Amino acid sequence: MKTIFKLSLLALTLLSFSCSEDDQFQVSEDSIGGILTPSTGDSFVLNPFEVQTNTAMTISWEDAIYSVPTQANYTVEVAQSGTNFENAIVVGNTIENALTVNISNLNNYAILAGLFPFVEGQLDIRVKSAIGDEAVLPQYSDAITVSITPFTTDLPKLSVPGNHQGWDPPTAPLLASSAFGETDYEGYVWLDGEYKFLAPDETGVVFEWGNTDWGDDGNFNGVLVETDEVNCTESTAGYYLVKANTDELTYSTEIMNWGIIGNATPTGWDSDTDLIYDPATRTLSITLDLTAQEAPDNGIKFRANDDWGVNLGDTGADGTMEYSGDNIGIPVSGNYTIVLDLSNPREYTYSLTLN
Repeated sequence: MKTIFKLSLLALTLLSFSCSEDDQFQVSEDSIGGILTPSTGDSFVLNPFEVQTNTAMTISWEDAIYSVPTQANYTVEVAQSGTNFENAIVVGNTIENALTVNISNLNNYAILAGLFPFVEGQLDIRVKSAIGDEAVLPQYSDAITVSITPFTTDLPKLSVPGNHQGWDPPTAPLLASSAFGETDYEGYVWLDGEYKFLAPDETGVVFEWGNTDWGDDGNFNGVLVETDEVNCTESTAGYYLVKANTDELTYSTEIMNWGIIGNATPTGWDSDTDLIYDPATRTLSITLDLTAQEAPDNGIKFRANDDWGVNLGDTGADGTMEYSGDNIGIPVSGNYTIVLDLSNPREYTYSLTLN
């Protein structure tokens, strides 16, 4: 009997030890592995001339481990380096162990995070794992830091500080090129005396003295120089079409007196009604009685210097102006406040408000 009891006790002891060992093997601590690619210190220079759907970066990571068998859901986040992901941007969600990001999206994330175009900056990247629809038991990988040089395809700008606005570059009127990568700048500026042309800093958006600037070569024949320049000048105050080419080093100005013309106006197509420039809003406007007319065969247009050489219409009736565009229709007869806004270079607009 004693022998049977001893054997039973030994069996229970072994069984207890076996269960304890099994439990210890099955229970594991929740964890998420590290990011495999890219690596801290990797650099990415994004190119606006490449196919924007091409892959810019592949982010891959090790499996997350949970103490219960389940499918982990992964979220990739980025943020400007050093911000502790306070304003994290979600790159994407997946159940896989990798996520690809194309050029366009990575560029957008970098700009949204606070990086400047054409300036190298740093992004932190991390991976979050969670389980279930409620995203419970979240855990985060260690962050990595990569260098990104984003870009912009916004039209490049030049500032025109001068006597007309107190020589203050940040508030000066702007010129814009015809396309990204071009140097043929254009815009409408009220000029009154001397002025210069000023480039932005490397971010493309900050205008201040110390940046590259251009003036006249001293002969006042439309030639720009960077060194030993003199201020450009206009002896007659007025609203000018200003053009500058920083590659060809040329500039030109032409005074523009804008008016409205058309069979919706009191004088029809025979003569213009002049608009009045408001320096506070940098717009031209007038209050005028208009008669209902249907575009594109009838209506109104804007033109400069009582001539059809430079005129603006609205092809597509979208409120955006085009040179030699379609006539602008007037829906109902009445008294209107008409505003022509040429202050945003190459993105000219107008408004018609029935009073």
